[in-house]
Amino acid sequence: MKRRDFLITGGALAASMALPARAAYPEKPVRYIIAFAPGGESDIVARFQQQVWRKKFSQELVVESKPGAGGALAWSQLNTMPGDGYTLMGTNLPHIVLQPLEGNVQYKTEDITNVNFFNYTPDGIVVRAESPFKTYQDFVAAAKASPGKLNLAGSGTNSANHAAHERLNSMAGIKTTYVAFKGTGDLISSLLGGHVDGAMSYSSLALSQKGKVRLLAIATPERLSYFPDTPTLREMGLDWVDGAYRGIGMPSSTPVEMRRHISDIFSEIGRDAEFRRQMTEQGLEIVDVGYDKMAAFMEERKKAYISSAKLLGLVK
Repeated sequence: MKRRDFLITGGALAASMALPARAAYPEKPVRYIIAFAPGGESDIVARFQQQVWRKKFSQELVVESKPGAGGALAWSQLNTMPGDGYTLMGTNLPHIVLQPLEGNVQYKTEDITNVNFFNYTPDGIVVRAESPFKTYQDFVAAAKASPGKLNLAGSGTNSANHAAHERLNSMAGIKTTYVAFKGTGDLISSLLGGHVDGAMSYSSLALSQKGKVRLLAIATPERLSYFPDTPTLREMGLDWVDGAYRGIGMPSSTPVEMRRHISDIFSEIGRDAEFRRQMTEQGLEIVDVGYDKMAAFMEERKKAYISSAKLLGLVK
C-alpha cells in the first residue's frame, strides 16, 4: 500500500523549528516519558526521534519508560509534572479514549493535552512461524471448532490491541481470549515461545520479527508492500481498516505557545530523511497531526471509538 494513504496533514510546514520567543529552547535535556515497557512500538519510535533531536539541538531527549495499567499509570500523572516544555509524554489512541470510559483510571480523556500525533500502525493478526495456523482461515476455523480455547496476546487493557481483539471476535463470529501485556515488547517472548496462540498486534511487530512470525491478515485498505502475500481483512470479508496512533502529550499547565512549538518540532522530526527511512524499515507509518488540527482530530477519533467501546462493554 502507499504510505500517503495514512498521511494526515496538519503539522507546521515551515522548515525552521525555532520560534522567535523560544529561540534558545531546549537549553537542557528534555524528559520524554513512554507509558509502556521498552521494546514496543512507542519506545522504538521514541528512540528514532531521540536521534534526530540530538542531531538538531545538541541536547538530549531522555527517553524514560513508565509502564503500568496499560499506560494509565503514566497518563494519570501527566498533569502533576511541570509545564515548562521540558517534560513530554507519549500518548496513544484509542487507549486515552477507551480507558477513562472503564472508570478505573485516574484521568479523563480531556485531561490529556495532546499536541501532535506522528505515527499510525495498522492492526494485524500475528502468529509464530511454527504455528499450525498458516492462514487467517486456519485460525478462524480452529477458533470456531473450540470456542474460548485460543488466546491472543496484546498490549494493555482497553487499548488498541484489546479493542481490535473484541472486534475480531465480533466480526469473525469467533470466541478467543485476550491476554494483556504491559507493552508490545513485553509480549514478544511469550509469542515466540508459544505461550500464547498468537497476538493481536501490528504490522510493525510482524516486520521486526520477520522470519520468526507469520502475519495472517492486516487492517489496511490495500496489501502492504513489505508483506505482499498477506491479505487485508477486507479481503477476508471484514470491513476493517484501523490501528493505533501515537503522539505527544504535555502537562495542561504548558503555555499554548510552547505546545505549538513542541508540535512543530515533532512535525519537523517526521520530515527528517533518516527518521523516515528508519520508520519505513520498521513498518511504522508516518502521520502529521499538528496542534492547530488537534481538537477536530480528537473529536473525529472519539466518535470512531464508540463502536469499540460497546464491544468492550464500556458503554451501552
